[in-house]
Amino acid sequence: MGYVKWSYSVLEHFCHDVFRAFGFDETQSKEIEDVLLTADLFGIESHGMQRMVRYHKGIEKGTIHPLAKPEVVFETPVSAVIDGHNGMGQLISIYAMKKAIEKAKTSGIGMVSVRNSNHFGIAGYYAKMASDEGLLGMACTNSEAIMVPTFGKKAMLGSNPIAVAMPAEPYPFLFDCSTTVVTRGKLEMYNKMEKPLPEGWALDKDGKESTDAPDVLSNIVAKRGGGIMPLGGNKEVNGSHKGYGYGMLCELFSSILSQGVTSDKCCTFKDKTGICHGFIAVNPAIFGNPEEIKRHFSEYLEALRESPKADGAERIYTHGEKEVLAKKDRLENGIQVNDNTMAELANLCEYLKLDFNSYFKGYQLQKDSKFFEGNY
Repeated sequence: MGYVKWSYSVLEHFCHDVFRAFGFDETQSKEIEDVLLTADLFGIESHGMQRMVRYHKGIEKGTIHPLAKPEVVFETPVSAVIDGHNGMGQLISIYAMKKAIEKAKTSGIGMVSVRNSNHFGIAGYYAKMASDEGLLGMACTNSEAIMVPTFGKKAMLGSNPIAVAMPAEPYPFLFDCSTTVVTRGKLEMYNKMEKPLPEGWALDKDGKESTDAPDVLSNIVAKRGGGIMPLGGNKEVNGSHKGYGYGMLCELFSSILSQGVTSDKCCTFKDKTGICHGFIAVNPAIFGNPEEIKRHFSEYLEALRESPKADGAERIYTHGEKEVLAKKDRLENGIQVNDNTMAELANLCEYLKLDFNSYFKGYQLQKDSKFFEGNY
């Protein structure tokens, strides 16, 4: 299976119609599609169009409640706890980060912890919301258990990503990564490409290293054991305990402070996933002149980029730089979508009674794909 390129406008039109068909209003549909397609524009394929099937299944199974409204259940001038009532993760998270930003502008800092949400896409989107307002932003989330703790053989934590963003010139700083070696989405992409996983990524149900993507994924879903290694792998000598510890930091800001569902219990319910998030916005003005702080940070980032390169290396990137460059390239030259993801999109069109061919004109659907379930 290969890839096909589509313009941003084609994918935006498709996403918008899909979420409208699922019952979201105009504004909500635009917010969800923006989070989704920002991932693809940034080059994070695992969290872009290929995530459509997850939201389809969540709504169909009843773990995502499209009509749910987030509710503030506890609040102070600098903090809040929000119950998402199992709504769409992107909508709950945008609402939560806006509240954190509002508090940061008023009180200097805003911290919001969310319970009873769903998968929210890329954490970096929400950290960037704060950065775009001139603030330091942080976002994190827990998820269905896929991380096997150091010395363990059963997944007990999620991929638990952390994202931090802050204004800088010429490229804003944006760091966004899972606390596992890779995300579940990366395993899904290797499964779609029908490739073995690189060594050092995953463990089978007995806690032994595995390169079998379908087996690892099925074990995660069935809770049979195994999963993905923490950053640092599965050995303490390589820093496994650090990735495990970073994952725990995400649990603190998401499931613990909100008194929500911890990763080991996420996605074990019939009518919800229980996923939790954490958001922080900090106004640099509480530390001094914001423009001077921004200039100071920009100078350091430039020093990093201009520092000596390793043999054979032409460039040192700072976090967020590649995303800016990727976005420019994809807006000009199109976004790649895997053929197996296209098969999933065809299934989605059949379910929603949308005309797949009206969006993806001239595309020859790969009907022999194991991901294709429709009748096109």
